Amino acid sequence: MKVGVHFNFQNYTDWDRFETHAGSEEMPISDQQVYEEDLHLGGLVEPLGFDSYWCIDHHFSPYIMTSGALQNLTYFAGKTERIDFGTMVIVLPWYDPVAISEQITVLDNMLQGRKLTLGLGRGAAKREFDAFRSPMGESRDRFMESLDVVRKALTQEYFSHEGDFYTIPETTIRPRPRNPQQLLDSMRVAWISPETLEIAANAGLGMLFTNSKKWEEYQVDVQRFNEIRVNNGWQPRQPTVVANVACFDSEDEAWDVMVQHTGEFQESVERHYNFSDSARFAATKGYKYYAEFGKTNEKTTPEQRARYAATPQAWGTPEQVIEKLKHIQQMTAAEELICNFRVSGGMPADTAERSMRLFASDVLPAIHELEATLPEELSGRPAAVPAD
Repeated sequence: MKVGVHFNFQNYTDWDRFETHAGSEEMPISDQQVYEEDLHLGGLVEPLGFDSYWCIDHHFSPYIMTSGALQNLTYFAGKTERIDFGTMVIVLPWYDPVAISEQITVLDNMLQGRKLTLGLGRGAAKREFDAFRSPMGESRDRFMESLDVVRKALTQEYFSHEGDFYTIPETTIRPRPRNPQQLLDSMRVAWISPETLEIAANAGLGMLFTNSKKWEEYQVDVQRFNEIRVNNGWQPRQPTVVANVACFDSEDEAWDVMVQHTGEFQESVERHYNFSDSARFAATKGYKYYAEFGKTNEKTTPEQRARYAATPQAWGTPEQVIEKLKHIQQMTAAEELICNFRVSGGMPADTAERSMRLFASDVLPAIHELEATLPEELSGRPAAVPAD
């Protein structure tokens, strides 16, 4: 089984200053320090024996400061020789699909045969849609049209497009991709709502689970997703799955680290997405499912939500982390696990590095030996009828 890593590039300590527009005040921790720390941690991915490095796509707040997944991946492509790469995700409605197609093919050629997995999504933060001047209520339609353009750009040397949002005269993308079919086959979508699941499955895409629901809910998603694929005449797929990891010699330390920084990350999620404004989500086309998040949060305390979200993650001693990752694979049928060792920007970088190094020495070999199986009950195929 393959195991990858991602980092958040999050400046958790700057939220208060950021939200009050106190630009004259000094940041408690500078963005430059955050970058130096996460670039250092990212530089450990290949030498510690991991298989891939993944990058998130967010903008305009301390939440996640990658400001574009492909640029971040291009830096690490030049720093490494062996590992594969993935986006989690490229939010297609924010960008010109021709420009994104060009960036994909450039990175694909720079990797010289290493694999690039294209995780895609439609976004959910108003601040990002507003700054990119993209109406949030059009996100699903823009996603599907942009996907169509990217597919054309990767597979047709000359292409044009006439759609609701883009009119593209005949053009071509250079350099041509090394393996366009591999790029198309690698495309995966992250989602939360059931409606997006059906759209992604019927579009022939794969699954990327970004750790935003219960593992049991994702198990149901895998079965439903593959059922749609099988009904379309396609083979079932296995997802790529993200999990937060805290691996330490002491179970108590691992739990303390996980629950504290899970709480910080959830606070950052709320401040970036503003899920508490449930009325706005309910009134925005395609986002009614998200309106329930704010209503749910009103019924619990931040401490309760942190413990609830932290419990199913992979935390504990190396032996416990192995068992928990095995459970996650069994629940989701994951073919690749992506580990987040710095759960929030509030976690000291040396704490994340200790966890990452212990995982690499005592957990990674066991997970590499794990069979990434797809149980028949999650294949989407009809159950065999017993013979009389």
